[in-house]
Amino acid sequence: MKSYLFAAAAAVALGVGGYPALRPADPALAQPARGSAIVEVTEPATLSAQAQMGKRGFDAVCAACHGTNGVGRVGMGPPLIHRIYEPSHHGDMAFFMAAERGVKSHHWRFGDMPPQSGLTRADMTAIIRYVREVQAANGIN
Repeated sequence: MKSYLFAAAAAVALGVGGYPALRPADPALAQPARGSAIVEVTEPATLSAQAQMGKRGFDAVCAACHGTNGVGRVGMGPPLIHRIYEPSHHGDMAFFMAAERGVKSHHWRFGDMPPQSGLTRADMTAIIRYVREVQAANGIN
């Protein structure tokens, strides 16, 4: 009789233990794909002339890691449209220095950002203006 109880208990344990493997995956628990956007961003209705130039520079140099409109990319680079990068925490000079010298990873776990060659001070001024205008459109100022 005891062997039947043991066998029944083992069958129940195996059935319950195997259930998670058989049920469909919960999409809410799925990890986002590498390169997907980290945050949602509202684009400004209009951009100043300088920010329009900055958007072109951002798209050419920065978006590969920081995503279109600075949304960040999973496994690649942090979102710049985030309160961490608000002007009172990371002033414009921090952006100039990041492009010129690179940045040691400190707020996020994306690794170090290398220096970005080929950007002039005027390029960076326009890129920063673009980032700041997108930040403002998203309540970061």
